[in-house]
Amino acid sequence: MSQEQRAIDLETSVGYLLKEASSGLRQAMEAELHPLGMTVTHYSCLELLAQRPGLSNSELARGAFVTRQSMNVLLQTLEREGLVRRADRAPSGRALPTELTAGGRRQLATASAAIRRVEERMTADLDQDAVRQLAAALRLCAAALR
Repeated sequence: MSQEQRAIDLETSVGYLLKEASSGLRQAMEAELHPLGMTVTHYSCLELLAQRPGLSNSELARGAFVTRQSMNVLLQTLEREGLVRRADRAPSGRALPTELTAGGRRQLATASAAIRRVEERMTADLDQDAVRQLAAALRLCAAALR
């Protein structure tokens, strides 16, 4: 049997195992964020803005892995809730930069602690060196697919 005809062994398929871990991570994150009235996308948006203030709707959408339209709806909600602030006018072009408010920073601090607990649970059986190696391997995998 040629290489192309071999069946994929799901027990050793890196792609399958990565998707399984990703799905489990997403479910665990949603379970932690739901009581806080947040989704993973909501959390991702706040985290991105904390680390990179002034991102545009398009940049936030790319960083949170959602469409621009979905991010725009989320940003409108976050703005109404007083968690983010968007400029009235774009400094250049059409992109309106967004930043966290004090309320957004407080909500993010609570959510980040919850997400940290999920990540710690996920990597509990790995030592620090294995966690660093895993992170490095995942960065390489992502870069190879870009």
